[in-house]
Amino acid sequence: MGAAVTPHVVDSHHHVWDLSVRDQEWITGEALAPIRRNFSLADLLPEAHAAGVVATVLVQTVTVVEETPELLAASADSELVAGVVGWTDLTRPDITDTLAELGQLPGGQHLVGIRHQVQGEPDPQWLLRPDVRRGLAAVGAAGLAYDLVVLPHQLPACVEAAQEHPELTFVLDHLGKPPIASGALEPWAASVRSLAALPNTVCKLSGLVTEADPKTWTVDDLRPYADTVLDAFGPDRLMFGSDWPVCTLAATYSEVIDAARELTDSLSGSERSALFAGTATRVYRL
Repeated sequence: MGAAVTPHVVDSHHHVWDLSVRDQEWITGEALAPIRRNFSLADLLPEAHAAGVVATVLVQTVTVVEETPELLAASADSELVAGVVGWTDLTRPDITDTLAELGQLPGGQHLVGIRHQVQGEPDPQWLLRPDVRRGLAAVGAAGLAYDLVVLPHQLPACVEAAQEHPELTFVLDHLGKPPIASGALEPWAASVRSLAALPNTVCKLSGLVTEADPKTWTVDDLRPYADTVLDAFGPDRLMFGSDWPVCTLAATYSEVIDAARELTDSLSGSERSALFAGTATRVYRL
């Protein structure tokens, strides 16, 4: 069966940055050198429109307080951005007030979630710290989702956190970064299935090409990982994300969305609509 085209797509995960405003300290080394430049919504717009994307979710990249207000302001002026997943310090005592203040900023109505680079935390139990638990509860009380950017060894803590906060929807970014380049499935797959067993969890079909070999990847390399989350979460709890411009280290925007379509070509029309638009729209209340 050929890859089916979904007419309307919501891209649930992309970034922008301007190095003249703020350095992106994570963009280091030769492998990341191609994306050590500015990327704007104006750069994304023609590629997104060409791929049939009607709305996007703009996601934070750095853990500084100034970025989220900037992303919200950009969303207010954008015809494309329908939601923003921002950052704030979950451990701050006034987290509830801080989330409310973000919602009152220009573009604040587009705040749909919060994210922290848990993948960079040395403590694999970071999500279970008492001060973080308190912050997660505040995110849920504010009606926001919580994006999980984690490595495979941190997934067990994600499971426990999701069990403790049934009122909060946890969104797993990039499938939890499975070791696609090595071809290994376990223990990643078992951990993902444990997370998917909880009803308040969803997953982004995103970030695959950069976890594979960026120069030689094929759709067949990605398929075991995509099939795992399709089986575990189902299309009603999966959402497409490009991870642009990080994806450009391995593929163009159109190649990423074409790969996602090929990986899901066995789905029905309604299932594809959920994965490519409906789940993101529902979870992020776009």
